[in-house]
Amino acid sequence: MTVETQLNQVDIQAVGALVAAVQQDAVKARTTWAAHVTWQGGFRSEAKVRGFEPTPSDEPAALGGGDSAPNPVEQLLSALGNCLAVGYAANATVAGIAIDRLTVDIKGDVDLHVFLGLKEGHAGFDSIAVKVRIESEAPRADLEALHAKVVASSPVGHTLGSAVPVAVELT
Repeated sequence: MTVETQLNQVDIQAVGALVAAVQQDAVKARTTWAAHVTWQGGFRSEAKVRGFEPTPSDEPAALGGGDSAPNPVEQLLSALGNCLAVGYAANATVAGIAIDRLTVDIKGDVDLHVFLGLKEGHAGFDSIAVKVRIESEAPRADLEALHAKVVASSPVGHTLGSAVPVAVELT
């Protein structure tokens, strides 16, 4: 994979080097990601990831929070949108598609009955709807192929769309 000019501000050489490394040694494809969350009082907390500044979290006032930051479900939707944006940028660059503008709008429905302790059952999203808008001079067929590839390879999208074991242990 060789791209002679910079496209979509993606370092395609770094991506290509990772692809080559994984092709040579499949163990390099197995990665572990981590976050450390510290409660700040009330419904506020912050997540520390690698060497970055902590990401704050809070609940809206209607849910008893101080509305000082996005809440966890909003952050989950944001994670999906950001993951899709990465997928579009990387795959468009590999395909030689210039993206002029990309937006991802996401909405999810949550019934608060379980969260509020009013009934038992599913506490998470009932549904998530995503609308992607790509402005590009590429032919529609190329954008549809790009879209299919991104949806088929999004780690966050696949995680949300599948039953993934989550073990929460009190230590």
